[in-house]
Amino acid sequence: MHKGNSGGLVYSTDSGRMCPACRQPVAQCRCKQATVPQGNGVVRVGRETKGRGGKAVTLVRGLALTPDALVAMGKQLRTHCGSGGTVKDGVIEIQGDHADRVVALLTQQGLTVKRTGG
Repeated sequence: MHKGNSGGLVYSTDSGRMCPACRQPVAQCRCKQATVPQGNGVVRVGRETKGRGGKAVTLVRGLALTPDALVAMGKQLRTHCGSGGTVKDGVIEIQGDHADRVVALLTQQGLTVKRTGG
């Protein structure tokens, strides 16, 4: 028997991912806009191919920005690299191996950046 409020709808085909706290679509979430992800001040940039059919993707983690600012930063990075990508769960994904370009741009903007992975 299901007890408490610990479960519920996590994805809807109509509106996508759902917020577990306020039960609204993530794009219209009321509780996420007040929170800023905590970071240690170091942005980590790496390349990953797991689960992507062997295609390389550059990942940017650790940016302590609001969700709207993170989307804007993702757009700026994608434009700079001339590639596609997305923002998922606080991580910016850029299609292709553009880690060197991303590190250079973020360092130019005054952020502390570490290169992760091989």
